[in-house]
Amino acid sequence: MTTSQMLGSLLKSARDIMRKDKGLNGDLDRLPLLTWIMFLKFLDDLEQQREEETALSGKKFKAAIEAPYRWRDWAADNQGITGDELLSFINAEEAVRADGKKGPGLFAYLRALSSSNGDNRRDVIATVFKGVDNRMKSGYLLRDIINKVGGIHFTSSDELHTLGALYESMLREMRDAAGDSGEFYTPRAVVRFMVEVTDPRLGETVLDPASGTGGFLVEAYNHLEKQVKTVADRKRLQNDTITGCEPKSLPYLLCQMNLLLHGLDAPQIDPGNALRFKLSEIGEKERVDVILTNPPFGGEEEKGIQGNFPEDRQTAETALLFLQLIMRKLKRQPTAVSRPARAAVVVPNGTLFGDGVCARIKEELIKEFNLHTIVRLPNGVFAPYTGIPTNILFFDRSGPTKEVWYYEQPLPEGRKNYTKTQPMQFEEFTGCMAWWTKREENDQAWKVPAKELLAAGCNLDRKNPRAKVDFEHLPPEQLADDILKKELRIAELMREIKAALGASA
Repeated sequence: MTTSQMLGSLLKSARDIMRKDKGLNGDLDRLPLLTWIMFLKFLDDLEQQREEETALSGKKFKAAIEAPYRWRDWAADNQGITGDELLSFINAEEAVRADGKKGPGLFAYLRALSSSNGDNRRDVIATVFKGVDNRMKSGYLLRDIINKVGGIHFTSSDELHTLGALYESMLREMRDAAGDSGEFYTPRAVVRFMVEVTDPRLGETVLDPASGTGGFLVEAYNHLEKQVKTVADRKRLQNDTITGCEPKSLPYLLCQMNLLLHGLDAPQIDPGNALRFKLSEIGEKERVDVILTNPPFGGEEEKGIQGNFPEDRQTAETALLFLQLIMRKLKRQPTAVSRPARAAVVVPNGTLFGDGVCARIKEELIKEFNLHTIVRLPNGVFAPYTGIPTNILFFDRSGPTKEVWYYEQPLPEGRKNYTKTQPMQFEEFTGCMAWWTKREENDQAWKVPAKELLAAGCNLDRKNPRAKVDFEHLPPEQLADDILKKELRIAELMREIKAALGASA
């Protein structure tokens, strides 16, 4: 057994070794490298376990990776191939293999795998390695890292749990290193809150069409795992529950590994763009019960993608295309546990007040779905990656919207903003979660009838009627109007005072 401390120091020393290599530049290079090495070790541990189980049941075992490309064939021996020989075996199209014969190099073999033998994991492996490169220049340092990862035992659930937590901390560090490419990270507190109140139940299907590194799917898996009582429950959770979509190769690899480490044996993550299908062709069998996501915003989609949407709803704004996709992907019928299909979606402020195409989409949302809650997140939740104010839309298939509840999540007492070192904490949502099931208007919560929102051109950007007005954040025209009104009122009062003084003289 490897303890948490041992695992932590093992990963730290692996990263220290990587720092010496001239081919790697920062955590954005180091984490993917460590990930694909761990991925292969994990897979081999899993395969050996499956092989033993299959032998006991008297069935024939189909390996996802065959000899001599399995971890145990080329990596397990600490004194095995190293230096240029190791680099050649991994990188080259053709190389001398561990069995001494010539054949495809490791990556060339893995990229060519297909599920023709009925094992879907082969497609997953091929897709993962199509987006992976080995950037290390030293085969000796690479051997040292392989030996370190060889010390992790992926068959122990305790160890997997510990490694999952360590991996998450590495993902956070990578987010910090990513800067502009950090668009695929949502603060853990926000993810957990969305999962808790949406409350996926075993028997329901869960989708994140913009998975990134898998934060929502991991949290949903953890939430559902607590509900597993039988072998059939376990099978259902493993095979028929969690799906995602992530077209970028790096987050796709990290998402696969993240889910594997948290206990999902064969993650079903589609490596294509979720927006690539014609909206009108998505039928009931492609629909799901629960959607949890933070789609990319501020992006622009190409004309070919925009053409998949109705003519009067076409836009380059990624967030609006995703919102339409999510609405289309929700099942119309109640779920297996007799609840309406539902979604929780992070959107930028612009979606709330946008007009034109945006207003038409919101009109459909209000008329065809129950947009029951909008949680207004405080400023800086996504800092330092974006300063754009954000909201969470919660809607379901229970019928048209009658009223929309708003909940303004406050900043903690004494705080003006969140920072990288002081991010939002899950405990801050305690008030909102207590209110969620017993709704009453208060200083944070208010409701607006759907009729009023439709009459106002579907502008959902409603301010808290009990909030103190912050003049700093008012639009310039409104500030000028307010000042003018006050000046006129002062002049009027002065006239009244003057008249009163004249009358008493």
